[in-house]
Amino acid sequence: MILSTQTKNAVLNDLATLIADHSSEIIKANKSDLEKAGDLDPTLVDRLKVDEKKVQGMVASVHEVIGLEDPEGKVLSSYDHPNGMKVENRVVPFGKILIIYESRPDVTIEAAVSAFKSGNKILLKGGKEARQSNLQLVDLWKKALSQNNVSEDYVEYLDIDRETTQKLLAENTHKLDLIIPRGGEGLINYIKQTTSVPLMISGRGNNFVYVHDNADFEMATEVILNGKSRLSVCNAIDKVLFNESIPQLEEKIQGLVARAKEIGLDIHGDQKIASLNSEVQVTDVEALMPEEFLSEKILFVAISGLEEAIATINQYSGGHSAVIISKDEESATLFQYEVDCAAVYHNASSRFTDGGQFGFGAEIAISTQKLHFRGPVGLAQLVSNKWFIKGNGQTRG
Repeated sequence: MILSTQTKNAVLNDLATLIADHSSEIIKANKSDLEKAGDLDPTLVDRLKVDEKKVQGMVASVHEVIGLEDPEGKVLSSYDHPNGMKVENRVVPFGKILIIYESRPDVTIEAAVSAFKSGNKILLKGGKEARQSNLQLVDLWKKALSQNNVSEDYVEYLDIDRETTQKLLAENTHKLDLIIPRGGEGLINYIKQTTSVPLMISGRGNNFVYVHDNADFEMATEVILNGKSRLSVCNAIDKVLFNESIPQLEEKIQGLVARAKEIGLDIHGDQKIASLNSEVQVTDVEALMPEEFLSEKILFVAISGLEEAIATINQYSGGHSAVIISKDEESATLFQYEVDCAAVYHNASSRFTDGGQFGFGAEIAISTQKLHFRGPVGLAQLVSNKWFIKGNGQTRG
């Protein structure tokens, strides 16, 4: 059964109202999860926590998706065959999507909103650390669907153990069409090795800023520090590459380091950068380059120029986001075309790599692979296509 856009939006409108009306219950359930968090990594605790602002963000993301075009059924191309057949290529949902994620209860809303409006059914497998929060939110989903006489199986929560999950992945017991793993490399690699179902990889960050020799260094400082304004997000900055020909580099590094220390950053650097400021810890650059920090740690490295910056980023980054700070279009254009990341910025913060910031409303993931889509994934990207051919008895000779 194909749901009309009107019905989808009615469900989503009721969901937004229910979330707002039950904010205290959501926060209470989340507090129960936080109390059981124990020795959970601080970055995961940051992702786990739900407060009034986070609830308001969920409501806002639902309303944003209500306002977006419904992609289901859209005609991509049409061809009138010489024999009289009508050949159309239309947008269709994937079908049934499983998302596996850790800590973030807001994904329970944002991922399912995007999947639902694009016509998909979604199975949610959240981490045990967010169990109470997720169950509370899924209960609201069920109420919104039921209130509009829509099947509750459009949104299902898998409250299952590891052994059952493994069987689901290995045998595809739920007839899945797509799996989206959102988590660390360990989780992603485990799922890759366990299932034959197609994956959309929401990969790691390990994002870079390159500061060109003609850069506005005050701008560079603001962009770098903004890239560390939240530590637990995949669009944070971990590495900064400085062109060694930047005029008055020592003085500029001194100012940047002072600002970075003010916000509590743990600054590591190569021999060149460390020689310019005693607050920078000399480190094994090769060992740190591939690592996604998700912490106060940041690495500063001096390099020869634009070509080395591009090569370094392509070798070590997670393929998520990269930034160049430069005054000229030529260097920026080369950087943006040659750097192999989902989002490449000229004179702007990597923190904008987000579905809401790109006008998608809620996002289900940020894809770091090239098929079938790359970057923030919203409802317009959670679809496939199908050929619809209408004839009146034509046969091919």
